[in-house]
Amino acid sequence: MKVRATVVALVPALLLAAVGCGGTNGPDSAPPGKGPDPKGSASHASGAPGAPAPASPGGSAAPKTGGSKAERSALEQGDLPGYQISAQGKNPNAPDGQPQADKKACQPLADIMGDEPDPAARETVNRGVGSQKQVGLAVSASVSSYTESDAKALIARLKAAVPACGTGFTATVEKQTGSYRDVRAADYRTAGDESVSWTTTAAAQGVSAQVHLVVVREGDTIVRLMALNVAAAQQKTQVPQEVADKQVEKVKRAG
Repeated sequence: MKVRATVVALVPALLLAAVGCGGTNGPDSAPPGKGPDPKGSASHASGAPGAPAPASPGGSAAPKTGGSKAERSALEQGDLPGYQISAQGKNPNAPDGQPQADKKACQPLADIMGDEPDPAARETVNRGVGSQKQVGLAVSASVSSYTESDAKALIARLKAAVPACGTGFTATVEKQTGSYRDVRAADYRTAGDESVSWTTTAAAQGVSAQVHLVVVREGDTIVRLMALNVAAAQQKTQVPQEVADKQVEKVKRAG
């Protein structure tokens, strides 16, 4: 089963173009014959590509020494055995910008689905992660820089919004509207300073998908992880622990 672009529009940062994401083709997959950037070049907030980090012969990406902290923190091809990592962390057909929720209390949850975790982000670098071990599993991993006070405030808003929006809400971006049903807090362990995790069902035009989200604060950096199964959209999924652990580890090293 291929997740259609209508669902992708609800999770605009989620990559569905990584090799290994169920082998789908169409508007929400990479063009035929074109896989993810094997060098995992950084994606600046401005959209300009960053300097690529060469992969070492041992299979793990060489650590970056230049660029911003967010760029140095971003996952690279070779960081995670069994996964393909692409610098194209967003579906090209997805709308741009920050979704607007129909309920004020749920705006933090709508924001997290946008181009940035929220408008206070100074820079956001996106990655797409496709599992070669679990067919169809696709993860969007982004790293955003903040002031530490803004990063703490974001986590606090999310922790308040999850229970307040349990019955669901709708969100609109570029005149595309979708719903998020059954927002539920989820237990999830991370090594960051603090984190929040939840699951929801994203739906639009009769198409729906189960989504799992994890947001982690490490100092003044926010890690945002979103996962769904593009081969079985109704299947409950979870951000793989090794993906979260590696991403937080890289943030700590970059700091």
